[in-house]
Amino acid sequence: MTTQPTSTTPSPAGPNGRRTIATYNSYRDAERAVDYLSDNRFPVDKVAIIGSDLRLVEQVTGRMTYGGAALRGAVSGAFAGLLIGWLFALLNWFEPILASFSLILWALLFGAVIGAIFGLIMHALQRGRRDFASVSAMTPSRYEVVADEAVADQAKNLLARMRGVSQCRRLSVSTWGRPTRSSRRGRAASPE
Repeated sequence: MTTQPTSTTPSPAGPNGRRTIATYNSYRDAERAVDYLSDNRFPVDKVAIIGSDLRLVEQVTGRMTYGGAALRGAVSGAFAGLLIGWLFALLNWFEPILASFSLILWALLFGAVIGAIFGLIMHALQRGRRDFASVSAMTPSRYEVVADEAVADQAKNLLARMRGVSQCRRLSVSTWGRPTRSSRRGRAASPE
């Protein structure tokens, strides 16, 4: 009879739940707080950083023209063709090594042409509704450092002694759930 190993993945809430011990506006500050806890021999396996209030940020990278659409399509098609040609060469379906290299090059060229045509068609079907290229990312507005209920007070006390964490806006969550500003030294604020 074999036994199943226990999961090492931490659950969002520990056996007794978790409590927010500090809230920061940047991930770097939250990471620094957890690093400070680790440097002071705190059991950081009972701590998590949670990003909250997600928002979608779409950075426009430029105007999309027919030439740009064809170029983007050609690049993605070339990579797909290169992958397919490499797989055929890897499986050694063609004996001479020169034939394998020419197969890869022809697949790359064919993929680029098909990708460019596909890119042009897709851009034409948009009919000017989206004439720009962009990159999207999900970013949280704040980062909460949470700890298991059993060690939350100890973590909060350690963080109260920490100096040098972003003096601009370190927040502490009050018992009523309302964020309150902490002092400039990075100590946790008491509820009003």
